[in-house]
Amino acid sequence: MKVLLDTHLVLWGMGGEHSRISKKGMAALGSEEFEPIVSAAVFWEVAIKRALGKLDAPANLLPQIEEAGVELLPVMPRHADLVASLPLHHRDPFDRILVAQAISEGLPLVSDDESLRHYEVEVIW
Repeated sequence: MKVLLDTHLVLWGMGGEHSRISKKGMAALGSEEFEPIVSAAVFWEVAIKRALGKLDAPANLLPQIEEAGVELLPVMPRHADLVASLPLHHRDPFDRILVAQAISEGLPLVSDDESLRHYEVEVIW
């Protein structure tokens, strides 16, 4: 099953912070049960927050993900358009685009963010 990974899961997985990740979350990082997908929005969020000094993340995140052979999901106009119709359960624009992508693509979202469970999307944790 293909699953969309939230930014924190990507960073924790790449940073070796596996103790912060649930068993299902670890499986989503790569197992026979799950095939991880990383959104372009993850790299956008990391780049912005790194530039603002709000996040310590590897500068080579994209090459690491590409080398691991993880599927990348571009942000498409239909994803951005869907954000406008989402209820304001969550105000973070990066999480909102991930929710829109998950809904639009029919993908479960792997995240420990409880507020994402208020949307009509399957959240795995």
